[in-house]
Amino acid sequence: MTLMGAAALLILILTYAGVAIGRVPGLRLDRAGIALLGGAAMIAIGALSLEDAYRAINFDTITLLLGMMIVVAHLKVSGAFRALGAVAIEHAHAPFMLLVMVTLLTGVLSAFLVNDAICLVMAPIVVHVTRVINRNPIPYLIATATASNCGSVATITGNPQNMVIGALSGISYPAFSAALAPVALFGLVAVIVIVRIVYRAEFARKAEVSPEVYRGRMLPGQVLKAVVVCIGLAIAFFADVPVAKAALIGGAILLVTRAIKPARIYREIDGPLLFMFAGLFIVVAGAEKTLLSPDIIASAKNLGLDDVWRLSGFTAVLSNIMSNVPAVLALRPFIPGLENPERAWLIVAMSSTLAGNFTLLGSVANLIVAEHARVSGTTLSFAAFFKVGLPLTLVTLLAGTAWLALGF
Repeated sequence: MTLMGAAALLILILTYAGVAIGRVPGLRLDRAGIALLGGAAMIAIGALSLEDAYRAINFDTITLLLGMMIVVAHLKVSGAFRALGAVAIEHAHAPFMLLVMVTLLTGVLSAFLVNDAICLVMAPIVVHVTRVINRNPIPYLIATATASNCGSVATITGNPQNMVIGALSGISYPAFSAALAPVALFGLVAVIVIVRIVYRAEFARKAEVSPEVYRGRMLPGQVLKAVVVCIGLAIAFFADVPVAKAALIGGAILLVTRAIKPARIYREIDGPLLFMFAGLFIVVAGAEKTLLSPDIIASAKNLGLDDVWRLSGFTAVLSNIMSNVPAVLALRPFIPGLENPERAWLIVAMSSTLAGNFTLLGSVANLIVAEHARVSGTTLSFAAFFKVGLPLTLVTLLAGTAWLALGF
């Protein structure tokens, strides 16, 4: 190995370790800063030129994320999410029906919009409702987190790792959804069944509930505009319009308004996530250029990743070690050389997402829900989540892998 290759390997390891841990001890670097520092280091050692670094960033992914963030921000700021949540949850008149409604609403919204953003909206609603009706909030919060992960499996726009896979694989939006929407639906049913079994004492305590949800201020004109844009986006996605192009245009249209200050929308955009993506694209490209010869990439066949079950298990483990987006990028150089790359990408999308339900630390969505619970005075513990997460992850991964093994 050359000196540059050794340096690139060290940068790759340190960057991925930092992103997995989330910080550097003694410093104030977060995941975004760690990824950007890693990318800058790759350029500094000469693994990539600045022009190569620009080319390494997949701007389709960045554009899609930005466009969807603007759409979600507008839906949130206009009051559309609160209104929809209120209407749905206020029709749940029994604890089990409340569980079903929370699971389905979170899952369906997460299928079309970024799941982390849906958790930001749904978690406070669930905390408020359970407090008003004097129910244990934990099973409903766990359902919110796990349903957001399961539902987001269904489409390219459901979560960040699917967006990366959509851009890298070239799989169309309709083809992606046709393959993985059944897995998402099975996952939502599994959430309801497993939460009901694990927290049976909560649902054995029968009660007639009439939850009232604080709807806040709603801007009807802006809500209508956002709904029209979302319908237009759905049509465009399934009509096979490039998803990044459609999302950017849709987001830009929503910025044209007299009722909402642009700063309110900009505050909802997760800039650090965009920076992290850019940095990781550069780090992976630098490592690929200096470390991965064609022979090494071809040797992936020796790992047996052409086997559906092995690739699914490998992806799930990798996603829990280093988080799902870095895991997807780490697998990027090896997937095109497999026997069926399209099926392989779908397996990686399914497994990296469902693996997020394994532990409380498995996905950003889980942490968002846990943080909202903490702020409200409720502790969502690692053990409480794991009681649902373990069986749910095993069942959904087995079902999803079997489905893709049979379908492709």
